[in-house]
Amino acid sequence: MTIRLPDFQGGLRSYDPRPEPLAVTPGTPFTSRTVFSAAHVVADPLADVSPDSPAAVDWDATLAFRRHLWSHGLGVAEAMDTAQRGMGLDWAGAAELIRRSAAEAKAVGGLIACGVGTDQLTGPATLAEVRAAYEEQLALVEASGARAILMASRALAAAAAGPEDYLEVYGHLLSQATEPVVLHWLGPMFDPALEGYWGSSDLDTATDTFLEVIAAHPDKVDGIKVSLLEAQREIDIRRRLPKGVRCYTGDDFNYPELISGDEQGFSHALLGIFDPLGPLAAEAVRVLDTGDVAGFRGLLDPTVELSRHLFQTPTRFYKTGVVFLAWLAGHQSHFTMVGGLQSARSLPHFARAYELADGLGLFPDPKLAEERMKTLLALYGVNQ
Repeated sequence: MTIRLPDFQGGLRSYDPRPEPLAVTPGTPFTSRTVFSAAHVVADPLADVSPDSPAAVDWDATLAFRRHLWSHGLGVAEAMDTAQRGMGLDWAGAAELIRRSAAEAKAVGGLIACGVGTDQLTGPATLAEVRAAYEEQLALVEASGARAILMASRALAAAAAGPEDYLEVYGHLLSQATEPVVLHWLGPMFDPALEGYWGSSDLDTATDTFLEVIAAHPDKVDGIKVSLLEAQREIDIRRRLPKGVRCYTGDDFNYPELISGDEQGFSHALLGIFDPLGPLAAEAVRVLDTGDVAGFRGLLDPTVELSRHLFQTPTRFYKTGVVFLAWLAGHQSHFTMVGGLQSARSLPHFARAYELADGLGLFPDPKLAEERMKTLLALYGVNQ
């Protein structure tokens, strides 16, 4: 059946939904790459909250989605920006999410890493307060048994006078960490408050500081996650890492080429786009495990158009598209988000996301996805 979708010129166009999903089934663990999906949270649609209220989370649906990712062999990157960390999910909610997800990971044998930040600080802070906030969160994550991801800190970006402050804070944290951590460099396209991170808005200078931190503590750094949306810069950083330190791509624009790699190396993955792409991404990595780079690229390259659409400017609102697709795919019963963020994208944006995802065969039940898309259209006054 044909569905009428709004275009970006204010009109309507016809689209014929795909009748069958892509055939993907859970398989063996990956052997050539370590792959994490940053996972979204499912809001409680019946909670009486406002955008300024603490997050009301549907814990059953949230944990069920993590089991879905684990069932396909993916690791879960928990309490990251994909989970609306700092955009609706406060530290109290993130702490509960970490505790629950880490316990679930132990129960099912799933791989998990959790974000460590400073978001319990709600106003201006000193460097000592930033360090203490990081320590509090690191202790909670380590106590949960999860791997720690040291996230970029808005408070540190505001408090640091220059590169030396980043070297001091991160050096202190790495010396305290009981297990190797992942360092996360999140660019300002994801969070404008992180402009000038590592002490400079010049990316070459910032890169040198970032690598200086790693070089001083290579035994405490499992890897880095680079989210700058610049493929060549990630490659350059990857080639300068100490031996044994991994690069986890966070580039949602160029991930197929970065994961497949070149003659000098490759990136592992920690990606928000692998939330909606989970089963397909897992299938692609298993193909790569056999050495079939062309087959891997053949599966993953066609997904880039969808990813670039979801992560278009303002990039930080990509979470809205991720949750929208989870609703269409049947992973949750509603399209409600923490903080009311479901309103952050336009109807034409949703329509194009539906079309691209459906074309890839991402919806396990295409008919359900079509019905839900029609429901959303009707709410906006577009009748079929």
